[in-house]
Amino acid sequence: MSNDATFSLGSRVRSFQHALRGLGTLMATQHNARIHAAATIGVCGVAYLLKIANLEWCFIAVAIVAVWTAEALNTALELLCDATVPDVHPLVGRAKDVAAGGVLISAAGAAVIGILVLGPRALALVP
Repeated sequence: MSNDATFSLGSRVRSFQHALRGLGTLMATQHNARIHAAATIGVCGVAYLLKIANLEWCFIAVAIVAVWTAEALNTALELLCDATVPDVHPLVGRAKDVAAGGVLISAAGAAVIGILVLGPRALALVP
């Protein structure tokens, strides 16, 4: 990768290509990312069916983005740790655990948002 500070359309296109390749790696190698994908589709489907308001969509979208961002950063950290210290090392293990904990925090927060936004509308449909 170049440290060239000049802007060019080609460099921006390559940037997006790298990012898309990274997302492909995330989906191909991480089981939890596939679970997040299923949850994203499910939540968006339910939210659509329940006809949630625009502001509620904002909360759902931020929660989804937070989980995906945490998962991507966790995966990046794990890959970097494995490349840097291929042998088992207690501090590397702890770093990976902390990063995974960040994903868990994000997912738990997203679940709370989902319950707060979708729960009342779903309960209103129960006779």
